Amino acid sequence: MKNPMNRPRIIQLPKIVDPRGNLSFFEHPRQLPFGIARTYWIYDVPGGERRGSHAFRRQQEFITALSGSFDVVLTDGENEEVFSLNRSYYGLYVPAMYWRTLENFSTNALALIVSDLPYSDADYIRDFEAFKKERHVQ
Repeated sequence: MKNPMNRPRIIQLPKIVDPRGNLSFFEHPRQLPFGIARTYWIYDVPGGERRGSHAFRRQQEFITALSGSFDVVLTDGENEEVFSLNRSYYGLYVPAMYWRTLENFSTNALALIVSDLPYSDADYIRDFEAFKKERHVQ
């Protein structure tokens, strides 16, 4: 059986409530299962647009909605799961070799993504049929 910790999952982050404004954070290894090598964010997504639509061979990611909301659609080539992100005190762990699409962005949504590897174009799989072949899915 596959390691359940190597599956996509929601990770709840600490939430420090304060009348002056709340604070949340993440650290490795307490909340994140990997050290951070790269950080990027997605914003100003026009209505109806999608982001992603690719997989990574080696890279792992953690995705959170710092503001607004959006859906992350993940598939292993056979099964599809939709995660709705709309709170800044939890995020989605995405292991390598999951096809991901971000969609349904609300106005002013801000997606923060951290990953365990620096950018490498060679790590991307941008064709879904090629992805399924690498995953050995019919």
